[in-house]
Amino acid sequence: MKVTAEKNEQIAKMTFASVYPHYVTKVEKKGRTKEELHQVIEWLTGFDEKSLQGHIDEKATFETFFQKAIIHPNAHLIKGVICGYRIEEIEDEFKIYRQVRCLDKVVDELAKGRKMEKIMREEKK
Repeated sequence: MKVTAEKNEQIAKMTFASVYPHYVTKVEKKGRTKEELHQVIEWLTGFDEKSLQGHIDEKATFETFFQKAIIHPNAHLIKGVICGYRIEEIEDEFKIYRQVRCLDKVVDELAKGRKMEKIMREEKK
């Protein structure tokens, strides 16, 4: 599927706080913990638990959330299909959309029981 400017804008305006409880429910339902969720979010964005809570409290949009994030240098290794979109094919002009889908992908992998070392990708030496 192709990302449109409208879809990118729609996702950019959504608040992280509106999606976060769904992430927690998804991983806990599959036997993973909120701490593990925070660990993968911190790996991807650089936000520790306190920063994360700040974004939730201020109802930061995904646009603001990712503007303030320090995206992990290995985030480009996140590949695959999520919500019908192949992450590595999302065009550069839709950067926020791609970042949100990367976040969705690591949360999905956590919920599916993937090992933390695999989720938090390492460059192959």
